[in-house]
Amino acid sequence: MITIRRAQDRYQADHGWLKTSYSFSFADYYDPHNMEFGPMRVLNDDSIDGHRGFAPHPHREMEIVTIVLEGKLKHQDSTGQTAITGFGQVQRMSAGTGVVHSEMNPGAETAKLLQMWFEPQTRGLEPSYEASDYDLEKLKGALLPVVSKHPAPGVAAIHQDMTIYLSRLTKGQPLTFTQPEGRRIYLFVLEGALLLNDGEKLARRDEARVTETTELALEAAEDSLFMLIDLP
Repeated sequence: MITIRRAQDRYQADHGWLKTSYSFSFADYYDPHNMEFGPMRVLNDDSIDGHRGFAPHPHREMEIVTIVLEGKLKHQDSTGQTAITGFGQVQRMSAGTGVVHSEMNPGAETAKLLQMWFEPQTRGLEPSYEASDYDLEKLKGALLPVVSKHPAPGVAAIHQDMTIYLSRLTKGQPLTFTQPEGRRIYLFVLEGALLLNDGEKLARRDEARVTETTELALEAAEDSLFMLIDLP
């Protein structure tokens, strides 16, 4: 089954310095029918003004992944970790038993990013942080893992049975993803447009939540950049 959610149907919030769209219930947006997709709890599509950001605040028992799409993001946390990430990099923070962190835009240009939260497989973990680089050339025509339970060079580790892939396809280029029965697929179009199994078209910032489907056939309706998450 494929459930489509259009970009314009997501909850939009404008806080002046922060403009964001929520894919799941978050903050002042509450929908009891849109709380989660498997262990996935949050996807916020954020635009942060220059020299602004999220001041120090606490989290616990959550895996938090940030993918920067434009600009830069500076991370600092109570474990002593500090890093600045941009496009071609991913940061993963395991909040575990508790951590305080800030996420600030250190530059003058707007920073655009995806902030995602996932429940961990195991609770009570020691807080940890990791920033990793991935090869932008390897996005072309393939699903490139950037976060996974099975880390590797260029693939950040996460404490959940899942993998986040990024891919870039040129118009007309096909790609197929297969997975075992009983798993889920979350698909999010960052740029361009994709055609799915049944010919359904996903435009920029549209998403698909896929269940009971072991094979997902994609084709780029135009040059596209997208994210695919394999979830339990």
